[in-house]
Amino acid sequence: MGETGEITPGTKVEQRYVMRHLAGVFLVFLMGLTGAAVAQDVGRVTNLPIPRYVSMKASEANVRRGPSLNHRIDWVFHRRNTPLQVTAEYGHWRRVRDVDGAGGWVHYSLLSGVRHVLLRGEKVALLRDPQSDGQEIAYAEDGVIAKLGKCGLLWCKVNADRQSGWVHKENLWGVEANEVRN
Repeated sequence: MGETGEITPGTKVEQRYVMRHLAGVFLVFLMGLTGAAVAQDVGRVTNLPIPRYVSMKASEANVRRGPSLNHRIDWVFHRRNTPLQVTAEYGHWRRVRDVDGAGGWVHYSLLSGVRHVLLRGEKVALLRDPQSDGQEIAYAEDGVIAKLGKCGLLWCKVNADRQSGWVHKENLWGVEANEVRN
């Protein structure tokens, strides 16, 4: 570094930056040649994307401080089908977080790949068609859990309490903004 604290040419910091930048440019170039999508992290145990959404299979699950029965239970999830985001894997354990960011380690047997979402908003309209001026079928309160169906870029079809309709993604927690499901 120079006397004023700025990074000067030839420093190790600059060399590392240039190498990372060139590696990133090369990766983007290769993806352009092959048409490959942007790489996503995957779990070491399941080889599934990290992060990803799952839901509670059980009606109750202990949330532990670490990935084993020897770790302290910090709290308990009490709601079946609650959507959770998996952020890490270790053996039979998944580190998860809920809509509020609270989380910890849960045994994989208590989780399901069947997707559910949490409806967010004071009065969320379920619409007959995926468009803002669509006919309203029903309304849901904040915190209602719904089974997730197909999704486009802006809308997802959900099923809650025997009512099925389309909801704008901004009113859902448990689905990625760019996620498309058929």
